[in-house]
Parts: sequence; C-alpha cells; structure tokens
Amino acid sequence: MRAVRITRHGGPDVLTEAEVTVPALAAGEVLVKVGAVALNNTDLWTREGAYGRPGDPQARSGWRGPIEFPRIQGADVAGRVVSVGSGVDASLVGRRVVVDPAIYDADGPDANPVGLMGSERDGGYAEYVTAPARQVHDMTESPLVDDQLAALPTAYGTALGMIERGRLRAGETVLVSGASGGVGLALVQIARARGARVLAISSGKKIDAVRGAGAHDVVDRAQDVVEQVRAIAPEGIDVGLDVVAGDLVDAGLPLLRDGGRWVIAGALGGYQVAFDVRRLYLHNAQLIGSAMHSPAHFELLMDLARQGEIAPVIAATFPLHQAAAAQEELARRQHVGKIVLVP
Repeated sequence: MRAVRITRHGGPDVLTEAEVTVPALAAGEVLVKVGAVALNNTDLWTREGAYGRPGDPQARSGWRGPIEFPRIQGADVAGRVVSVGSGVDASLVGRRVVVDPAIYDADGPDANPVGLMGSERDGGYAEYVTAPARQVHDMTESPLVDDQLAALPTAYGTALGMIERGRLRAGETVLVSGASGGVGLALVQIARARGARVLAISSGKKIDAVRGAGAHDVVDRAQDVVEQVRAIAPEGIDVGLDVVAGDLVDAGLPLLRDGGRWVIAGALGGYQVAFDVRRLYLHNAQLIGSAMHSPAHFELLMDLARQGEIAPVIAATFPLHQAAAAQEELARRQHVGKIVLVP
C-alpha cells in the first residue's frame, strides 16, 4: 500500500511517500480502508518533535514520548472495515467507521489518553490502517460524508473533552480562543448546541466564518481582547475554553465569574505561563488541563455525528502524496476549518 511516513523529526521535507506492506491484523483488531484522514496541529508538532518531555521542555518528542521511526502519521481516520482479526464480530466488515485515535491508560469509560495514533502507533496517512475493534465506531447511518467524519476525532474530541471537563451548562457564557481553527470551531459549534452564550476570539476575514459557525459575538484578537470581552459581557464569563494559552491565561483569568473554570488544551500562544494566583483562590476559580477525550466523551461525540447535530467545516482537500503541502497549508493558519487528505 501507499503510505506517507516520517523517518526523523524535522520540517515538511521529512514526509516521504513509500510502498509498504499492508499492516497485519492482531487479535481484537480491524483493518480499515482509509477514506479520509484529517490533519491536526498534533501532526505538525509530532513531526517537529515539539512536545518536550517532563523536566526537559526542549527535548524532541512525540505526543507523549520518543517516537519509533519510521512512523506513519495521521490520527483522524474515517473509512470502511475490510477485514477483522480473531475475536472480532465479522458483521463489521463493510461498515463505514470512525476510529478513536487515543491510546488509553485503562479500560473503562473514563480512561485517560496516554498515546495517539500517528505518534505512538501508525496512523492514517496510508491506504489502510489497523485499530482495536473497541475503538472503531460504526457511522454507516451518519449523514456526514467521510471528509467530515475524519474531521471529528482529534478536534471535536478535544473540544468535547474540554466542554465536559469544564462542566459547561446551558445558559452560561463561554469564551473560546483560537476560534477559527479545527478545535476552536468545534468548541463554538458544540457550546452553542449546549445552549451556552458563545463569545469567540478571532481576527480579520475569519471573524464572519466564526460567527457563521454559531458564535453569538466575536472579538478581534488584534485589538484589546479583555476590553472587548468586558464590553460585551460586563458580568464576566463562566468558562474559558483556551487552545492558545501564553499571555491569554493571565489576561483571561480575571474575566471569570466566581466559581468559573478556565480549560486549557493547547499552547499556540506559548507554553510558559505566568498569572496572578489570587485570581484563582479568591474567586474559587479552577484552572483545568484537558488532553483530548475519554472513551465516554468520544461515544457522545459519535452520537452527535450520527444525528447530524454537528457539521465540521472542510477548508481544503489534498491527495495523500501531497501531505507535505497540506501540512504547510495547515501551518500557515490562513484557513477556517479542517484540512483533509484523501488516499
């Protein structure tokens, strides 16, 4: 089969197409013919080795540690099951599916992700990929097309994990940073569906697209964000859903109402953060880290997709052999929505 792999950390030039053997099925696994695979910032940072390690933030590392090379990238896969390993229900063959890309630390609905397909195991930049059958979700009845289904796992899974861990409720006011990206748009859509009042941070020509995705108000990140938010929501916000971090944490925490929650799932603005801790303990606020989703979150996401209650925005589609160009397009951050590879 054709696959795009990395053999070392580096720039887009380390992505190379190769003919490789179709992966062998182990017990409890299924083989999926990839219909579409969506790109994420995790692809860029894994390729670059930009995640660091505990005690050594500058270390070259995949999502959760050293990578075994060569590695086929790609966490977000939609496709069809073409064969199953021993112990797997054969009725899955032919079903249209989405793969939960997380590698969990335990069985059970509340397990934590400790690895990721495309980093800690081979992913979907290929014609075929294997996955544990328990992490393959039948989406045959979903009205979403493969491109949209592939956009769900990491971006929408991360977004739903943030919303669940932040305990967002109907009627609350939420602030979404990085709102034009894959996770940001997912946050806007899901928070709006939850009945929240959605304030979003974006800029330039992307503002209209973010508003079209469901944001009630959009503030321009090129101007004073705090001043704009205070003008729109003088009573404060209940939940911050933040994929930017950096200076926004210190600026944003004073916007929280008493008992508010600030949830972080990214560091586009920088991973070293300083803030006034009094804004936490004097106001019973909470600062929450959120890495992807749990199995329970992912099942809830799949239910939303089966019912057509979310509709991912696809910014661009590339053929598999143009994976490097697709990643460069992603890194430019000029798009709104998700970029997808189609084998």
